[in-house]
Amino acid sequence: MSDNTQTETKNTTAAASGAPEASAPANPAPAPSPEEQIAAAKKEAAASHERYLRAVADLENYRKRTIREKDELRQFAASSVVEDIIPILDNLSLGVAAAKQQADGKSIIDGVTMVLEQFKSTLARHGLKEVNPTGQAFDHNLHECIAHQPSADVAEEKVMQVVRLGYTLNGRLVRPASVIVSSGPAKSAEGVVI
Repeated sequence: MSDNTQTETKNTTAAASGAPEASAPANPAPAPSPEEQIAAAKKEAAASHERYLRAVADLENYRKRTIREKDELRQFAASSVVEDIIPILDNLSLGVAAAKQQADGKSIIDGVTMVLEQFKSTLARHGLKEVNPTGQAFDHNLHECIAHQPSADVAEEKVMQVVRLGYTLNGRLVRPASVIVSSGPAKSAEGVVI
């Protein structure tokens, strides 16, 4: 048999078997051994534990930073209010110095009244609002009733006198107004209105 005949026979045999002529049989990847699998699992567990420790440390750092920022905010939140109040203190000091030099009471009263108005307007700019309910209906959410008194002029359950003003800060009650509430017209022992 010649070389050409042998080549043709190989080509025909390869074509009949459907296998490519030049390719070698494919070797499947060997399965990892149990020791390799255990080593890979330990490595993955160690990496997961490391990520967990970093996450816990980050969370703890965040918690500490948040607490520190809250403390700083609490300490310096009033700084803008204090800056606005300092000129009022200056004016009060000037008023006291003027009062020591003058005998005229009216000018002192006028000066202190002006400082009081300046003080109220400064606090109002920072959200402080007076609660002065004279003549209004009693509201237990904003007012503190310290007494009931009969009154022919003021309707029952209306505020007839404010003993101490109340205050709200940005809509939240800081101090309720202490009030005297009308119990209506006085009644005699027989229940007749006097």
